[in-house]
Amino acid sequence: MPLDPEIARAQREIPIIDVHQHFWKLKDNYYPWLCDPIPIQFRYGDYSYIKHDYMPADYRRDAGENRVVKTVHEEAWFDPNDPVRETRWVTEVAKTHNLPTALVANGPLDRENIEEILAGHAMSPLARGIRNFPKTSSSPREAKRGAPGSMDDPRWQYGYSLLEEHGFSADIQSPWWDVDALCDLARDFPKTQIIIVHAGLPSDRSEEGLRGWRAAMEKAANHPNVAVKISGIGEPGKRWSLQSNGPIIRDLVKIFGTDRGMFASNFPVDSIIGTFEEIYDGFRAAVADLPLSEQRKLFHDNAERIYRL
Repeated sequence: MPLDPEIARAQREIPIIDVHQHFWKLKDNYYPWLCDPIPIQFRYGDYSYIKHDYMPADYRRDAGENRVVKTVHEEAWFDPNDPVRETRWVTEVAKTHNLPTALVANGPLDRENIEEILAGHAMSPLARGIRNFPKTSSSPREAKRGAPGSMDDPRWQYGYSLLEEHGFSADIQSPWWDVDALCDLARDFPKTQIIIVHAGLPSDRSEEGLRGWRAAMEKAANHPNVAVKISGIGEPGKRWSLQSNGPIIRDLVKIFGTDRGMFASNFPVDSIIGTFEEIYDGFRAAVADLPLSEQRKLFHDNAERIYRL
């Protein structure tokens, strides 16, 4: 059913803070997954479409008439030998282009030199936290705890323990079947804000898969220092659609409430499966029944608070 024109106009007046977007300039920087000739296994399949420079002018073009007022740059799998260099580069980009507003840096928490890496990130006035991809298993049936590099790894946890002294949050990108370890982190480090990246990766849209994902999100939401990015929920080989992704969005809003969810574009990566307009119109349609004040939290206010913008 089409939205009432007045509601649609009011929704488009809500300012947007996009809490997950990337910039890259391939001739100046090394991103193994974008620069190397052999592609990695990627959850959206073929990603050759995005293997080109993507800078603030490109982002503004893609955002179009959407009222984006601030953004948070998410680390983009930069050269693992020098993760702090990406932070320095993004900080300079912001000085020149007034985007991004803040950044989430690469946080290889189990590295021997993690103290040096975090201190390097902290030198940027834009740094708000780190992203980490803990070691995981490939499916719920194979899930087990305690692997090196996982959230249970003592070396990894030592690195995680250092985030608080820098005032950093933790963007954790891990599938939903690792939620028990994430919940233990939330409990043991209550002063560190966790943000679940890309909705906990609900890639299995079977009834069984979604049931497991919902149960995991409900466990995570029991911890007040856990929030969620509603982003990156496309499916390989399919155009972004409200029919497919609306239930995911509404489930997350129901589970986490309107105070701990944040919409994000994941551009340019999600340009593989939809335009900026398609994705944000989908977000708007999915929550159109909520009061505008509650919608504003999801599009803007929560991001402003959680990322200290």
